[in-house]
Amino acid sequence: MSADAADRRRVVITGLGVVTCLGMEVEQFWQALLNGESGIRRIDTFDTSDLPCQIAGQVRELDSHEFIPVKQARRMSRVSRFAMVAAQKAVADSKLPLPLENPERVGVYFGTAIGGLERADEGLQQMRSTGWNRINPFIIPSALPNMPAFHVTLHYGAFGPNCTYTTACATGTQSVGEAAHAIRCGKADVVIAGGAEALIERYTVAGFANMRALPTSYNDAPERASRPFDAKREGFAFSEGAAFLILESLEHARERKAKIYAEVAGYACSNDAYHVAAPDPSAAGATRTMEWAIKDAGIQPKQISYINAHGTSTLANDAMETKAIKKLFGDYAYQIPISSTKSMIGHAMGGSGAIEAAVCALSIDRGKIHGTLNYEYPDPELDLDYVTDGMREMDLDFVLSNSFGLGGQNACIVLQRVD
Repeated sequence: MSADAADRRRVVITGLGVVTCLGMEVEQFWQALLNGESGIRRIDTFDTSDLPCQIAGQVRELDSHEFIPVKQARRMSRVSRFAMVAAQKAVADSKLPLPLENPERVGVYFGTAIGGLERADEGLQQMRSTGWNRINPFIIPSALPNMPAFHVTLHYGAFGPNCTYTTACATGTQSVGEAAHAIRCGKADVVIAGGAEALIERYTVAGFANMRALPTSYNDAPERASRPFDAKREGFAFSEGAAFLILESLEHARERKAKIYAEVAGYACSNDAYHVAAPDPSAAGATRTMEWAIKDAGIQPKQISYINAHGTSTLANDAMETKAIKKLFGDYAYQIPISSTKSMIGHAMGGSGAIEAAVCALSIDRGKIHGTLNYEYPDPELDLDYVTDGMREMDLDFVLSNSFGLGGQNACIVLQRVD
């Protein structure tokens, strides 16, 4: 470990909360991943009969009444409800004392790619049908991307640093990484950090379909649609969900004798500065971001035990990410197990990185990694170990999680085991 890494405040993960298409309890979600289950189904909330892609990873049976008063929930966007449920589950898991003992030292860092898109659409429809003076006065505030962070902050009375990140598919990872940086720098002792997305709407599915980013051959077999690194991959399975992680300084966690899942060892972000949607085929941006995150952790590339890939199941991303891993790790790339959580839950955009950070923390804590679902047809260009044989048990010292998004956004985070 470098001198800089050794001298700064250490940051650990003490609580996890998830809302996903594979379940809304951490243990339920974790076991589904280990069992290789898919949460991708036919969309049942709107008519998809004329759309080329008719499947998604929807969160079903979300009962938020236990977590949010009914009147307040009616004024929230779906993404805010996701965030509130996941955040409260994470805080409960961490056993943080409530009310907060020192609320000015507790922050909330959140990320979403877009926010309450359905509320903005609702407002437009109201204006067109009934006139401007009948628009719900809560529509505009509820649609803002920072509202989920506000609701979490309000619920806990957390007066510390508060940020909302909107960096497309890299959002969730960046939210967690920046939260760790805030604790390292002494701006907070605890940060409730996460990401969420709820974008499964008719026109978002149509828009991504017109980008040719979604699979169209698996409407009758949705569980087979997300197939990262497979030669017959067609695009990402659109999904929704949320995750929050409770980050604390190691001293704060030890003082209250908290359970520690893992330590946030390193983090980095960058931009390809290449294209609005396509990743840089040279993989320069992804390579440098992984390299910077590993350097920030104060370790060498050969110390990485496992990579949770961005692994979207798109032709361009999977090829680019594989190339980046080979460029950075050289021959050692062939020794690193690599798997994609998105093979089972699809791509939850701004929520994905936070969900995958939670998965990495669980992998370190439990000594297990999940496999990559639907890898059936090898791609000769993609020849690394994508964990296609199901769950593996292994001791993990350092784990790398990748997130690469629209607009050239890159974010990578390194977690490590805490003895």
